[in-house]
Formats: sequence, C-alpha cells, structure tokens
Amino acid sequence: MASEDPVRQAMLAAIPHLRAFAISLTGNVTYADDLVQAALLRGLENLDKFQPGTSMQAWLFTILRNQFYTDMRRSRREVDDPEGALAGKLAVMPEQGARLDFSDMQVALAKLSVEQREALLLVGAEGVSYEEAAQICGTNLGTIKSRINRARTRLAELLALDAQEDLGPDRLVKAALFMQTP
Repeated sequence: MASEDPVRQAMLAAIPHLRAFAISLTGNVTYADDLVQAALLRGLENLDKFQPGTSMQAWLFTILRNQFYTDMRRSRREVDDPEGALAGKLAVMPEQGARLDFSDMQVALAKLSVEQREALLLVGAEGVSYEEAAQICGTNLGTIKSRINRARTRLAELLALDAQEDLGPDRLVKAALFMQTP
C-alpha cells in the first residue's frame, strides 16, 4: 500500500491542472468537472497500465482528452431536445395492430381447406416454388396454381380486404402519422 501512495499523490496533485485543461477544452465548468472525474476514475481503473517513472499528469491529460473527444463524437449523433418537442413529434406504428392482424390471419387460414392452406403456406410462407409445391403435394402444377389462387381469394374475403390500401396502416393511423410531420 505504501508503494501506491506516490502514484495516488501524483493523481491528487494533477487535479487542478486537469480541471484547468478541461475548462479550456469545454468552456463549461460543470462539464469540465465531470470530465476530470471521469478521467480520474479511468486512471484508477487502469492504474496497472501506468508506467512508473513517466508523468502521471501527462497520462491523465491523455485520458481526459480522449474522453472529451469521445463525448464530442457521441454528441454529434445526439439531438438536444430538453423540452421533448422533437420527441413529441416522433410517431411509431402501434404494435397491437400487427398482433391482431396475425391472429385474424391464423383464424382465416384455419377456415381454408387443407389442400388450399397447404399450397398457400408452402409457396407463400416457406418460399417453395410452384413446381416444388406440386411435387410435395403429389399433384400437377396447374392444380397448385389454382389452389393458391382460390386460397388467396378466400383469405381476402375472410379478412375483408377490399383494396391495396387495406394492407399496412389503416386510414386513422395514416392520418395521425400525416398530422405528426412538420
């Protein structure tokens, strides 16, 4: 423990110089104090990497400077929004709609004939080609195409899908998203 005292004393002696350096970098006393604290903590955490006989102050200055530049790079990706005005304008699609749509789809799929459901799931969900689906189902290509066409038509009826706009966000959600844009 006695051998660490000179190192720790050197750290303590460097604090006023670190603080002055941090203030000159940031122009903000509060942020400068935070930088000094972060540099000292990193210095203590990495004390085993300090090479005795070198300048403790220079080593801590390097840590402080690196922390400052890391913070600067990070701040470029952040947006200052203290009142939450920008965050309030962000819109996210509600998740419950997708869950309800999935549940409706499962119910509708269960109402299809086994042959139609099998053909539709092989091609639509599994990505199997029409030819492969015909081979798997033990039937010809025309029959598979017919089953898939009838299955799609029946699903659209069961799910009450009338037009292309029925897919994706509904009119109310689209209107809310439109109102959010500046």
